[in-house]
Amino acid sequence: MRLSVIVPVYNMAAEGKLKFCMDSLVSQTIGDYEIIAVDDASTDNSLEILRQYEREYKGKVRVITYPENRRQGGAKNEGLRAAAGEWIGFIDSDDWVAPDYYEKLLARAEETGADLVGCDYNLVTEHTFEVGQVVRNNWEDQTGALDAEKHKKLILRPGSMVVKIYRHSVIRENHLCFPEGIFYEDNCAGPLWSLYFRRFERVEEPLYYYYQNGDSTVHRITEDKCRDRMTAMELFCEECQNRGWLEQYHSEIEYRFTELYYVITLFSYMQGVEHPKLSFVRRLLQGVEERFPDFEENKYYRQLTGQEEQRLIAQQRRSVLRFFWEYRLRLRIRRLRENSRRAKNGEGV
Repeated sequence: MRLSVIVPVYNMAAEGKLKFCMDSLVSQTIGDYEIIAVDDASTDNSLEILRQYEREYKGKVRVITYPENRRQGGAKNEGLRAAAGEWIGFIDSDDWVAPDYYEKLLARAEETGADLVGCDYNLVTEHTFEVGQVVRNNWEDQTGALDAEKHKKLILRPGSMVVKIYRHSVIRENHLCFPEGIFYEDNCAGPLWSLYFRRFERVEEPLYYYYQNGDSTVHRITEDKCRDRMTAMELFCEECQNRGWLEQYHSEIEYRFTELYYVITLFSYMQGVEHPKLSFVRRLLQGVEERFPDFEENKYYRQLTGQEEQRLIAQQRRSVLRFFWEYRLRLRIRRLRENSRRAKNGEGV
């Protein structure tokens, strides 16, 4: 079989999201492919919808289900175990793809001998095939034959995993999989997987549609999600060390860990959680210092982390307590000013 598309599904029945995703998959212009939909213990009627597709598209759609929620990583691993395709693709079950998405990616692979192929994606707020805001996913200097320099760039900026196809044999031979039971599983898998592929090519089109639902709870920041991101990056470092990559790519792995485990988590937590805890902020700093005590000297940290973020982090390292309360006061003042501006303009608060 040429391709297996793995679709992790959890409670996506509402608003026709799951149906729109599945319709885009069963309508692909290639032949000889399978769709493996993995229901991750949904509590709505997602499984019933998937069973309907399985009955209607016998031999093309296969449904896997199990009783306990294992997050997307667990669902993807189940799909990988069942997949028979020479190529593997992943898609989030509230997104969709252009009808010729997989045909174009596979054609690019055949033209170039690549074992990894991607494209750009676009952001949309309704179910449509009109292209929305285009987002670049990976860059030209990351493509072609993957030498050490390009692998470094892919560690730093791996891009989204759903906007790619992967040669299945590379996944199998290197025992690649996803962390289970946490959000942000791709933060661990994306940069790690990239180290095992030897040629990466792109199709210069935004063929993947990433659905933006402003009311979704998926994008809301919670302490548990922040902890999951920390866990994902701890697992990433452990995998790199166990697989012998840490020494070769130390600076890149150090920065990727610092960026996701610490910098992004710190500021998203402080800004997004209603009642942040000083103990959590202190633990964040302890975690990065235990693993990479000299992270501020990292060349990528100095180049890629904003100057204001660097200043605030330096302040936090001097006094976690002072940083915590001063940053909270600063946010409160900013929000009061924003509310005052909106009220003045009649926008509502």
